[in-house]
Amino acid sequence: MSLKDKLDLSVTIASIPFWGIVIYYAYSQMMPRAQFGVLFLGGMLLIYLLSEYTEELEKDTYYEQILMILSALVVIFTTGYMYMNFNVLNVSRTGYALEYEYAIAIAFALAMIYLTWRSFGLTFLVVVLAGIGYGLFGDLVPGVFGHGGISPRRVLRILVLDLEGFYGSLNQLIAAWVALFLLYAGMLRGYGAFDLILRVAVRSAKYLSSGVAQTAVIASAVIGSVNGSQTANAGMTGSFTIPMMKENGMRKESAAGIEAVASTVGQVLPPVMGAAAFIMASLVTGISYVDVLVAGLAPAFIMLVCIAVAVHYTAAPQLDTDNVQSIVEGTLTKTEVIFESVKFAVPILLLIYYLGIAQYTVMTSALYTVITMFIMAYLMSVLSVVYDNRDFSAVGAEIRSTTEETIDGARHGAVILAPIAIIIAAINGVVDILEASAVPTSISLALMDLSGGVLLIAAILGVIICILLGLGMPTSAAYTIVALLIAPAFINQFFVPEMAAHFFVFYAAILAGITPPIATAVAVAAGVAEADFWGSAFEAIKIAAPLFILPFSFIYHPEIVSGEFHASMLATTVIILFGGIGIIHGVNYRFSLNRIGRYSFRWLFFVFGIVAMVYPSMMIQLGACALIIAMLALQNMKVVTEFKPIAQ
Repeated sequence: MSLKDKLDLSVTIASIPFWGIVIYYAYSQMMPRAQFGVLFLGGMLLIYLLSEYTEELEKDTYYEQILMILSALVVIFTTGYMYMNFNVLNVSRTGYALEYEYAIAIAFALAMIYLTWRSFGLTFLVVVLAGIGYGLFGDLVPGVFGHGGISPRRVLRILVLDLEGFYGSLNQLIAAWVALFLLYAGMLRGYGAFDLILRVAVRSAKYLSSGVAQTAVIASAVIGSVNGSQTANAGMTGSFTIPMMKENGMRKESAAGIEAVASTVGQVLPPVMGAAAFIMASLVTGISYVDVLVAGLAPAFIMLVCIAVAVHYTAAPQLDTDNVQSIVEGTLTKTEVIFESVKFAVPILLLIYYLGIAQYTVMTSALYTVITMFIMAYLMSVLSVVYDNRDFSAVGAEIRSTTEETIDGARHGAVILAPIAIIIAAINGVVDILEASAVPTSISLALMDLSGGVLLIAAILGVIICILLGLGMPTSAAYTIVALLIAPAFINQFFVPEMAAHFFVFYAAILAGITPPIATAVAVAAGVAEADFWGSAFEAIKIAAPLFILPFSFIYHPEIVSGEFHASMLATTVIILFGGIGIIHGVNYRFSLNRIGRYSFRWLFFVFGIVAMVYPSMMIQLGACALIIAMLALQNMKVVTEFKPIAQ
């Protein structure tokens, strides 16, 4: 066995005790959460370094290998020291540290900066360094954003030694809540759930002219909801959905745009919402995780319907055939489908029961879900073999196969979780420094000043800032930073309801993945499709046009994210949905009129759609909907000349 194979095996071996500790903590809570957060982050950093070191061996980049070995030594020593001295650091010497402890903090901070750069590139490295630099040299910043400056020693205490910063509340939240859901996602992958989802999507696609593209939307959205990163999801699901679309006649740019948008939409789907749901439940006062999920149903429904319509408009004229190319190996018998469906349905139904009916905590619900998934995987595998073959001698082989799937799922879950843990820890450090320098208050004052107290202008500025802050980050990280820095401005200065403000910044932040010139999800999808980036971005923006308007709906119609189902909320949801479809209609279709007439109708649909989605008066919204219906009626009565999809 080569060194590379040994290291690759070590990642798998390391993931088993790591998940064992996570599961045991969820069961026993045998230590303070902050102390467990120290162990969790240390384990994640080491697993990440092991997995990345394997790649560096192939590249023969010795300087990188040296940096990674040094980082691993620093992580091991710091984790051990912080864990063993937890009570002293957390109780006896809060706000004070010994000289050698500052040296430990410097080494660990440098390791975190290096790993942040390695996992998320130069863009976020600049964000981290700028945040630390702002804390240190805020006294040199003029105007409303200036502050008295934070001493280097206090910065080190915030980042490491006071068990805030990198080890802070967000890291602890990932450790206690999100980690188990990522283990669940890894087990779903290991046991073949994604393959089953894809088979169901492919079968349903046979009944629509845009079925091939809708398959991509269904698969990417479902998988993306638990993946936690629209960019990673675009690469993972795009590797099979994009070739499928291209093989059936789809233009490269359209295929890339559809995949990028589908991966983005997946980030808002309950129950996971790209892991942002857990963080929102911890940040919004007096709100439970279940409340967040319920509040997210209406906007997620609006987005799914709008995107499905947009994808149909885009794909139907392009596809050469309704026959979906085979993208899954072999076929499943009816018996296999039943056993597979039961295997995956029972854990998710129990999760819904634990959270929504029994009102268990998120950690306990996730723990029981993971255990149930584990039991159902073995039980259904054995029952399937016995039922099909009536041969008990094959049970041993099936158990071994399921065990291999379990180990593979555990490894995959750890590898997915590691970069998320790194970026959340880095953000936790930066945010704690910014909060110590009162940046949220400064941003609130600046937004109020720039907008002149006008909510609409503040909301437009807020969306732009959220997009900039969300560049290149996974969903949970993007939401966290805008929730802590931007949402308070709308809550405190403009008196927007707390839940509405958080959904506003959440939906705005995920737009970064499809907004040029960065548009990381588009860039990845375009790379897979071998398509032009700008053409792909243009397709993505056309398809996702209502997504750029929907955050404003939360500001002016907070009832749709209130989590309460009543007549007014349902009526508003339908009106906003109709407005979104109006926008899709105007953006993705054109008329066979002269140039002025064609663009006039397109803009009328677009403008009326915006009014229906955002305007605070329901009477005006209904008037806009009536005008959209009237224009559609004119088309059907052929008062307007022939109406057809945009030529591709």
